Amino acid sequence: MSTDKYAPAELAKALRATPWSVVVEGEIAKPAVYDLEDVLRPHTLEERIYRLRCVEGWSLVIPWIGVPLGEVIKRFEPTSKAKYVAFTTLYDPEQLPGQRRVVLTWPYVEGLRMDEAMHPLTILAVGLYGEVLPNQNGAPLRLVVPWKYGFKSVKSIVKIRFVEEQPVTTWMATAPQEYGFYANVHPDVPHPRWSQARERRIGEFAKRPTLLFNGYADQVAHLYAGMDLQKYF
Repeated sequence: MSTDKYAPAELAKALRATPWSVVVEGEIAKPAVYDLEDVLRPHTLEERIYRLRCVEGWSLVIPWIGVPLGEVIKRFEPTSKAKYVAFTTLYDPEQLPGQRRVVLTWPYVEGLRMDEAMHPLTILAVGLYGEVLPNQNGAPLRLVVPWKYGFKSVKSIVKIRFVEEQPVTTWMATAPQEYGFYANVHPDVPHPRWSQARERRIGEFAKRPTLLFNGYADQVAHLYAGMDLQKYF
């Protein structure tokens, strides 16, 4: 990977200087509080160019920089009881004034089934467009799951918890009739208030057809074999 401003070593150096820690707990052999450097150190940063599809109908193509989540998870040694992974975002209304609003119950929580978290497309991102993640994009550590709607890709992660039961995520708790746990991009599963059949790529005027699993069906459809995707939306 090469970028205009950062070579990989320079980006990694900038991240090592970032004060950030992540609590890792639950059904694992190695619970601890890990500094960001400890999370990243054994892994090589990769650039992944992914589609991003928002549940509200817009989309982008983004060159993320990060590491495969599955490779990070292996180091924590999940037990057989770890069926799901829950992610919690930073709660700090002083730094994040939007959290002063009561639109949602803070902190923001998201989750994945273990096989989704271990899938090689799922990454922990620390940069985009060759730069360290800006604050508004989830600095310094966020999830990216490219076949799901963007709200699944939780930002500014401060806790990763391995659990046996499906976690209740923030949008599920707020509007369960509108936002399910899986949030897979699906043109034939409409949001209750709008169709998901088409999307508008930012920078383009005309809408384009929405792709099943955001175009990653060949890689991920097997994860949901036999599931009713209308029910498990």
